[in-house]
Amino acid sequence: MSPLVSSFLAVIIISLISIVAIYFLIAHLPSFSRFNFHLVSIAVGSLLGDAFIHLLPEANDLITNSLLVSLLVIFGMLLFFSLEKLIRWHHCHNPDYHQDDHSEHIVPVSLVGEVFHNFIDGVVIASSFMVSPSVGIATSLAVLIHEIPQEIGDFGIYTHQGKSLFQALKLNLYSASSSLFGIIFTFLIGSSISNFSAYILPITAGGFIYLAASDLIPELHRHHSDNHRSSISQIFLVILGVAIMSLLLLFER
Repeated sequence: MSPLVSSFLAVIIISLISIVAIYFLIAHLPSFSRFNFHLVSIAVGSLLGDAFIHLLPEANDLITNSLLVSLLVIFGMLLFFSLEKLIRWHHCHNPDYHQDDHSEHIVPVSLVGEVFHNFIDGVVIASSFMVSPSVGIATSLAVLIHEIPQEIGDFGIYTHQGKSLFQALKLNLYSASSSLFGIIFTFLIGSSISNFSAYILPITAGGFIYLAASDLIPELHRHHSDNHRSSISQIFLVILGVAIMSLLLLFER
C-alpha cells in the first residue's frame, strides 16, 4: 500500500474512531470525565514513547548531523508553543472546564485552533508514512490516543456554548477534514524537497514532547492530585502508553 493511501486511511480511521468515541462517551457514559483522564494518561505515554522510541531514532538514522536533529526538536517545541500563542489554541481535556464562559468567540476560536491542529496531524502522519509503514502506524496510533481526549474537550466547549449533540459532532467532523489537506500538502511539498519527511520527524518529536509536557501532564496534576490511588493509576497508564509504543517495534522486525 502506498504512503499516500496509508495516510488517508489512517486519518479517516482516526476521525471515525474519535467521533464514535465522543458519541458513546458523552451520550452513554455518565462518568466519562473520569474515563477521559485515563485516556489523557495513556496519551502522555504514547506521545513521549513515539517521540523517543520511534521518531528520534529514525531521525538520527536519516540525518547524520546530531546537532541539526536537536535543533529541529527544539524548533518543533517552539512551533507548537507559537501556534498556541497565535491562535489561542488551548487543549482543554476536561469537558467540565470552560474557558471564558460568556464569550461569544470561544466556539470559532476553538474551531480554528482545531482546524490547524488537525492539519498538522495530517502533515505528521503523512511524513511518517513517507519514512516507513511502521513509523507511520506508530505515529498514527499516538495521534489517535491523543485525539480522543482532545476532541472530547472541544465537544464540551461546543455543547456548553449551546450547540446540540449533532451540531457539535458536525463541527468536530468539519475540523477533522483539515487532516486530509495536511496530507495533500505534505505529499505536494515533500515531492519537491529532498529529505522532507526526515526533517519533519524531529520537528514532530518536539511537538509531541511539548504536547505531553505542556498540555497533558499539567491536566493530570489538576485531576485529583491529592489522591494517591489516582496518581498511581496515572503513572501506570503513562507507562502503558510507552509500552504500547515499545511493542510496536515488533512490527519493524
